[in-house]
Formats: sequence, structure tokens, C-alpha cells
Amino acid sequence: MKLHHRVDGPGCGPLLVLGPSLGTTMDVWQPQLPALTERWRVLRYDLPGHGGSPAAGGFTLDDLARAVLDLAGEPHFAVGGISVGGAIAATVALKAPERVRSLVMCCSSARFGEPGPWLERAALVRAEGVRSLAPALASRWFTEGYDGSWIIDRLDQVDDESYAACCEALAGFDLRARLPEIAAPTLVVAGTDDPATPLEHALTLATGIPGALLATVPGASHLAGVERPGPVTAAMLRHLSGTWPAGVGKPAGASRADGMRTRREVLGGPHVDRASARTTDFTRDFQDFITRYAWDEIWNRPGLDRRARSLVTLTALVARGHLEELGMHVRAALRNGLTRDEIKEVLLQTAVYCGVPAANSAFAVAQRALADLDAEE
Repeated sequence: MKLHHRVDGPGCGPLLVLGPSLGTTMDVWQPQLPALTERWRVLRYDLPGHGGSPAAGGFTLDDLARAVLDLAGEPHFAVGGISVGGAIAATVALKAPERVRSLVMCCSSARFGEPGPWLERAALVRAEGVRSLAPALASRWFTEGYDGSWIIDRLDQVDDESYAACCEALAGFDLRARLPEIAAPTLVVAGTDDPATPLEHALTLATGIPGALLATVPGASHLAGVERPGPVTAAMLRHLSGTWPAGVGKPAGASRADGMRTRREVLGGPHVDRASARTTDFTRDFQDFITRYAWDEIWNRPGLDRRARSLVTLTALVARGHLEELGMHVRAALRNGLTRDEIKEVLLQTAVYCGVPAANSAFAVAQRALADLDAEE
């Protein structure tokens, strides 16, 4: 089975595969795309007979999961989806646990209700066409008063028989017994006003998948990412960044560029320019190492903000007696949002835990650094 797909984002970024809901196309992820593609290489695909994918019939969600795995040519990737796209993503995570680093299930379910209504919908679509469902889908996809016409209009890009086949695939889908087998760190997103996959469906996922996190989106229906893109995008970015650290999946060139940008932001452009000017053939490899390893893979990790990293760095430099770098990081701490009083408190704390002589020397270095900064200003 071949699925139409598109890839956006930096070529060096880690791969994120996203699937749509039934009746929509890859455009359903358009609200999230600008933020996601700042770092991620986002592969979006269309379901059979939807958007640009060829029509098909007689398939299961297992078949769709295999087709998605064929698209993801990376040894490791993140995967997610809305509704049936989320169910496909979970199936992918079960089929290839060694490859899936992170999983996002948005307004999805381990079982989308009894088979009967799905088979009835398949028969209705075969008789009257997908477009006949537009009023009912609009009321399920969006809360009252929200204009989702740009999504509803995508129904014209859906093949009737393929839609009916998707309904039949959903009728036979039940992943409830296998939820404990999902090993990928998982985010479950739920709209509080979703009639298609109500909150209890999200709770089944969040309690059944080990360690899964649940994010609820107030005032959102089934297509929460369209209706309330801000909260959904923010939840996804937090989860993906936390489960896929900044340096993972990037070639050295990209890590070096990101590290140099961070180094300049923290230490200041003039300082970095002076250090770069002093680089020789003898020191070049070391400078490259600290730019990639320290300034990208460590300073760009999502677990701590830059204020916290400055607090840790100041304390470590005093504790180890690295006073030659302390002045530089006092100035960096100010750029990262610490106040002079907070820097003073850090140094007072080191007097207790690192020793008074160490703190005494640190205060002298810090005072000189601040005086130099005042003189420059």
C-alpha cells in the first residue's frame, strides 16, 4: 500500500511522522506545522483515498501501520496522529518498539466503539457519498460556533469507497489489551468537548499505556489541534522535546551550528568572536567539541532553562576552583536572566558547601566581572 505524503522542515532534523483523522487530509496538521518544523522534519501522510493517496479497500489498521513504517526510512523516529491517525501511530509503536522514540495520540482511542455504527456508516457512504456526512461531521469535529469550513471542504478530496473501507477497518480495531505493551513515551491529548472520542477514551489510553501523560484541551471538540492549536502545539512540543533531547538525530554540522548560536547568546558575540580569532590548528578540534557537546547537546537540552543552567554552572565552577571561567559565566548569568542579587546568593551558598576560601575568591572574581561590565556600559 502506498500513501501520499509530504516532508517539511530541516533536512537534519529528527523525523516526526503524523497521521490525519478519518475524512481529513494531511492539512489537518497545518496549524502545528510552523512550530514543529523549526526543529523537526515532519512527514505527514494521507489515508487511502484521501487527499493525494490512491483509492484502496479491504485493509486493516495493521496494514496502514505497515505502510507508515515503509514511509519512515529512519532507524528512529517519533510518530503521532489524530483519531484514526493516533490509532495507527500506536500500532506502529507496537510493531517497531525499537524504532519509535516518542508517541502522540490526539483525540484518539484504543477502540472506537462497537462495530455496528461503523458498518452502518460505511453502507451510508457507499449509498449517498462522503459529502452527505458533512453536517454530522461538522458537529462532531468542532464545538458550536466554530467555523471549520476549510476542513469540511476537504471532504471533496475523499473517495467514497476508501472512506467506507476505513470505517470497516475501525469496526475491527481493538487495542485495549495491548496498551501495556507500548514502550514509547506517550502523550495523550483530549478535547474536553469531544463527542467522537470522549474523555473516558483518553483516560483508557493514559492509564493503560505505562507512563503516559494526559493533556486535556478545554473548549475543544474532536479536531482539537485545529480548533485550539495553541495548547495542542505547546503540549506536543513539550513532550517531543522531553523525549528526544536536542542533540539526538542531528549530524555534526547541525549540532555545531546550533551550539554556536547558543554560545553566542549566552556568552555574547564579542567574547565568542575573540575566542574564535584565537583558534589555531592545535585547538580547533577542541573548540568544535565544546561547541557541539557543551553548547548544543547540554545547554540546549529541554530539562532546565538557561537561568537554572547558569545557577548550576556558577556553583560547579566555584566548587572545582575554575575561577578563570567564573567571571565569564557571571556575565553569562546576567544574560540568562539572573539578577546581581541572585548571583550573590549563589556565591553565599557556595561558602557553606564549597568552603569560605573558595567563596572568597569567587566573590573577588565576580566583583571584577561586574565592575568591568559597568565600565563597558
